[in-house]
Amino acid sequence: MVNETLTILSNESLARDVRMMRLACALVPEPGQFLQVSVPGGFLRRPFGVADYRDGVLSIIYKIVGKGTEYMSRMQPGQALDVLHYLGNGFRLQPGSKRVCLIGGSVGLAPLLYLARFVKDATVVMGFRSRADVMLREEFEALGCRVTVCTEDGSEGVKGFVTDALPEDMDYYYACGPMPMLRAVCNAAKVEGQLSLEARMGCGFGACVGCSIMTKDGTARVCKEGPVFSSDKLIW
Repeated sequence: MVNETLTILSNESLARDVRMMRLACALVPEPGQFLQVSVPGGFLRRPFGVADYRDGVLSIIYKIVGKGTEYMSRMQPGQALDVLHYLGNGFRLQPGSKRVCLIGGSVGLAPLLYLARFVKDATVVMGFRSRADVMLREEFEALGCRVTVCTEDGSEGVKGFVTDALPEDMDYYYACGPMPMLRAVCNAAKVEGQLSLEARMGCGFGACVGCSIMTKDGTARVCKEGPVFSSDKLIW
């Protein structure tokens, strides 16, 4: 865990109310890890999953939902960002899996994009509310992934939810997104997988225990023991 001031390289729009910020960073993360960002005027840091890392450039994806992320949306290249990184236990690669599926809902796709650099020949199922929210399709395709887009209103791709487009032949999956989506995926999938949970975090490194959940192994902190958990350990 390192507290560092990073320089913003770019801060661009990806979709409706969603942006990608790129930062200069020398430390290399593991897929599934996250960082805590300090925003001026905010009491608590905001957690963001590592969306990508390559050649000293770290990317995060965020949705504008409040004063903190609205402030971030106005930050310009050259400005400094106070970051605590890298935190949490990330994805554990399964080398024996041949038909891997990456399943993400909206900004939950962020950690899966970086993971796609390490998982070859993966299928990606991405879910959004409508066409205006669709993002990262080209980025996943550039990494050699087969992509299926789902929208709740049917304005793009498959009409419905990610569970309506899960490939029947997958033998392992990685998922990230809202808790109701993860619950549905866990119940619908016929194979095991790993899920990156979203949670409100006070500290980000296990001290405040504010993000604790119950698992089959007992109490676990999403920020410390997670954010990635095996599907067979979660209690829904």
